[in-house]
Amino acid sequence: MKITKLKDIIKEGINDLFYIWKQEFRTTFRDQGVLIFFIIVPLGYPILYSFIYNNEVVHEVPAVVVDQSRSALSREYLRHVDATPDIQIVSHCSDMEEAKLMLKERKAYGIIYVPNDFSTNINTGKQTQVSLYCDMSGLLYYKAMLLANTAVSLEMNKEIKVRRAGNTTNRQDEITAYPIVYEDVSIFNPTNGFAAFLIPAVLILIIQQTLLLGIGLAAGTAREQNRFKDLVPINRHYNGTLRIVLGKGLSYFMVYALVSVYVLCVVPRLFSLNQIGAPSDLLLFVMPYLAACIFFAMTTSIAIRNRETCMLIFVFTSVPLLFISGISWPGSAIPPFWKYVSYIFPSTFGINGFVRINNMGATLSEVATEYKALWIQAGVYFLTTCWVYRWQILSSRKHAIAKYKELKKRRDERL
Repeated sequence: MKITKLKDIIKEGINDLFYIWKQEFRTTFRDQGVLIFFIIVPLGYPILYSFIYNNEVVHEVPAVVVDQSRSALSREYLRHVDATPDIQIVSHCSDMEEAKLMLKERKAYGIIYVPNDFSTNINTGKQTQVSLYCDMSGLLYYKAMLLANTAVSLEMNKEIKVRRAGNTTNRQDEITAYPIVYEDVSIFNPTNGFAAFLIPAVLILIIQQTLLLGIGLAAGTAREQNRFKDLVPINRHYNGTLRIVLGKGLSYFMVYALVSVYVLCVVPRLFSLNQIGAPSDLLLFVMPYLAACIFFAMTTSIAIRNRETCMLIFVFTSVPLLFISGISWPGSAIPPFWKYVSYIFPSTFGINGFVRINNMGATLSEVATEYKALWIQAGVYFLTTCWVYRWQILSSRKHAIAKYKELKKRRDERL
């Protein structure tokens, strides 16, 4: 009899699990809000971000010139700057006030200031300088302006040194110009582009944020529709913690297994972004990340009281999470407090591990710290999710019993 009863309990639990899985699957595709966050946003956002940064670098940044020297050397310097692919000189201003006005009106994003003693200092063997003023609201403009002017100044320095050395052979000229030969190699980002280093991190973050928003929206809808505003409805199939958590989690995992393939594999290939990691390592790494994100979202859904709450709580966190992950901002420069706060979110370990595997060719053993951390997060958030839903089951029962007693009392009073 005990064996028969155990079999019946297991059979009932499995049936309830798949019933809950089916209900969540229906909710995903029937609720327009959840459908947007689970399907439309993951399909559209990666394409939008990749299109925005598709050019990788900024070319022909408008710049203005204040040439106080008005000499042959200053004109030569400015011609070389204008000839670079990074800068386009759009105007020559008579003074700095006129140049500042053009920056204020967004007609230019940088000022090149050549002092009046520029040519005199060079011809008399003194050191001179060219001042560069940039609009720092766009760091890519600053990068383009700085690199172009640095490259031109180094090239003119080489010519001046060779001309003054009085060498008799080309080899002597080469040694004079470059006593130490160097080669600039951009590791893992050969184009020095913005998309190559930022988009992979954004793709991983999109998965976490859309899960938070979608699951939060579904939780808010459930509370609005349930009789006692609880997360778990009063239903004989919703009668066990594990079957609820696993049923819902399996539904989300199946949807996002396909979404992750599109976001992390198809989108980078469409835009020719770096992908040098082994597919097997990526697959094994993404599995605990998805599990951690799903159970993290299910745990935080306890704070959602209506459909709009998730938008207020989760949307604004995207930019801070990208910064404290250590990709957009150097991890060594992040204060310890915020570094510890970042360990709460699966995106921190997910971004760092994915970038190292996908962009740097690391193996799974080389990202063991991030990989183990994601499995730990998945386990911890699974337990917290079970606790949350167990609490909600008990709350639903308590409300149902209280309602039953109230109705019984009213009936007895009428009798």
